[in-house]
Amino acid sequence: QVQLVESGGGLAQPGESLRLSCAHSGFSLDHYAIGWFRQAPGKKREAVLCISGVNDNTYYQNSVRGRFTGLRDIAKRTVYLEMNNLKPEDTGVYYCATDRTFSCSAYERDFRYWGQGTQVTVSS
Repeated sequence: QVQLVESGGGLAQPGESLRLSCAHSGFSLDHYAIGWFRQAPGKKREAVLCISGVNDNTYYQNSVRGRFTGLRDIAKRTVYLEMNNLKPEDTGVYYCATDRTFSCSAYERDFRYWGQGTQVTVSS
């Protein structure tokens, strides 16, 4: 059974950085796509970025391009979301997800396995 556990959320001021972790267990996800999603209060969950299983090609939502980076550490069985120059609109619950496929998707319906989420709040 695939298990995903996010950590690293918290409170940050605008312009600061946070790094979220997504530790996976159950099955090897070393070469499968991992997506990061977020859900702001009162809004639908949206895709932030996705690391594909093909050469770790990464796809970004336009609003985070240049600020967020997705990284995979195979040895630690962990995927990271590095968030720089945070903005108040980045506030939300962040989730990692996978469907044990190689290809990325921007749609949450394409991901079967989800972590419990970690809260990120950006406020001065």
